[in-house]
Amino acid sequence: MAGPMAPVSRTATAAPRGGSKGGLVLALVYVTALFFIWAFVTNLIDPLVKSMKEIYTLSDFETQLNQFAFFIAYGVMSIPSAWFLSRRGYSSSIILGLLGVVAGCLVAWSTTYTNSFVTVLLGLFVAASGITLLQVAANPLIASMGDQKGSHFRLNLSQAFNSLGAYVGGTFGAAYLLRGDLFEKGAVITPELKASSLGFVTHVYLMIAAVLAIFTLLVFLARRTIATHAPVMAEHAESPLSALKSRWANLGAVAIFLYVGAEVCVISGMIFFLEQSHVLNVPAQVAGYIAPIFMLLAMIGRFGGSVLLRYVKATTLLVLVGAAASLLCVFIIATYDMPASPLGGTIALPGGYDAPLTMGFLPAAAALLLGLCNSIMFPTIFTLTLERSTAPASATSGLMCMAICGGGFISILYGAVIDMLAATAPEGARSLAFVVPLACYLYVLWYALAARRAPTHAIEEAVEMTA
Repeated sequence: MAGPMAPVSRTATAAPRGGSKGGLVLALVYVTALFFIWAFVTNLIDPLVKSMKEIYTLSDFETQLNQFAFFIAYGVMSIPSAWFLSRRGYSSSIILGLLGVVAGCLVAWSTTYTNSFVTVLLGLFVAASGITLLQVAANPLIASMGDQKGSHFRLNLSQAFNSLGAYVGGTFGAAYLLRGDLFEKGAVITPELKASSLGFVTHVYLMIAAVLAIFTLLVFLARRTIATHAPVMAEHAESPLSALKSRWANLGAVAIFLYVGAEVCVISGMIFFLEQSHVLNVPAQVAGYIAPIFMLLAMIGRFGGSVLLRYVKATTLLVLVGAAASLLCVFIIATYDMPASPLGGTIALPGGYDAPLTMGFLPAAAALLLGLCNSIMFPTIFTLTLERSTAPASATSGLMCMAICGGGFISILYGAVIDMLAATAPEGARSLAFVVPLACYLYVLWYALAARRAPTHAIEEAVEMTA
């Protein structure tokens, strides 16, 4: 998953320091690459969820602990990351963040020796801690590098690479994390098959660690160039906790918590959903190739949404996508026991697989289209909240960054609901469990409607707190 677009920190002034044009271009390339990197690593988790379930024979609740271990880092590490940035600056923060991702990948690789699912979870938490620091540093850095008039273009370009990284990460994960006979339909699971598949997983994370270590060295060598074009640090940074006094900061944080949770549980369960006999009835690896289309649609939606927001009010567009996402979830729930009746003919799917065209393609398409609806939710909720919050912008954005941890909490709730429903509706449990993202999207819809009537103000630090 792209992970959501991280908010722009307000801990620094917008005025960058001087430097050569060539140095600026180099710094921009390195910082933009960070957006691709963290999205790539984040969206490897989606096929990893399927891989871990088969290797360690996990329940759906236990399987979603992969997402919990990763996204809880946003809640735990956001404030320490902001503190480190304010003390050590942008270059040091980026280098430490990259080292954190490398360390997390190495911990995950060490599972080849421990053979413990807990080691995988620890690796994900460490990697996500590094990514949290990267997000806290990279967003304000890319916005402030160069001409201020081009800040929106640079952010959109970086977010395009973020979405591209999400798509590539999911596709790469399907190719290498879901390799082997363990994921073939009807396979007889043996310890040897599990060990072979675990070997694929650990080697992938070792390879990623090696590549990122080289990139970290390049960033280290260019650290002075990056520092030259970084904004001057502010003397004081507001704590995200101070925003708890603002009603709209809290409402916006809840919206982010639930939106991210909905996106994470949908995309992490996508492979399981698509491979079901009454949906697409395809092997796990083929489903793994199809699932990243969710993020591809999110990328398309981001570009399209940027254009639409020039002509449509942000609250109106958020109402439309919130309603559309809710309706798609309702459709998936309503078709939980619909048989995959043949429609005639076949269709070529990613991975070189020809599948019979059936009614199961309808709920599959509905699940993938949620990516299009999700595309503009995070940035729109973020800006709408800043315009209505009575807390300083830095505190409000920090609180919303912490709320990204909703991806962990909602995903394990989703897994628990599947386990509960499987006892009474084993074939339709995954469809019925879409009631979890449905509840999240309904809140986003309510938030958008409420925001239409709320007073607004310019986004700034000097906002008076009210009771």
